[in-house]
Amino acid sequence: QVQLVESGGGLVQTGGSLRLSCAASGRTFSAYAMGWLRQAPGKERELVAAISWSGSTTYYSDSVKGRFTISRDSAKNTVTLQMDSLKLEDTASYYCAVQPVAFTNQIPRKYDYWGQGTQVTVSS
Repeated sequence: QVQLVESGGGLVQTGGSLRLSCAASGRTFSAYAMGWLRQAPGKERELVAAISWSGSTTYYSDSVKGRFTISRDSAKNTVTLQMDSLKLEDTASYYCAVQPVAFTNQIPRKYDYWGQGTQVTVSS
């Protein structure tokens, strides 16, 4: 099994910043993409950012593009999500996820391995 441990959530005012981190351990894959998904109360879980195994390809949802930045250190099996200019609508539980891939620049939309999540709350 893959263990994913997130950290860095918390309470921040609108316009502020937070940095989420995730460390993967346990079962390893030859190549895997890493992503961050979020789920707000009453809403479906959505993929907000992802990064390929090589780090050369990234994905951002329209709702966070230009404000969030994803990065990874494959040697350390970690992924980071820098969140700037936070809005009230960014309030959600954020989940780190990994997905094995066949190609090093691949960005999957479906993820089979999840962390426990970390809460991000943006207040006015």
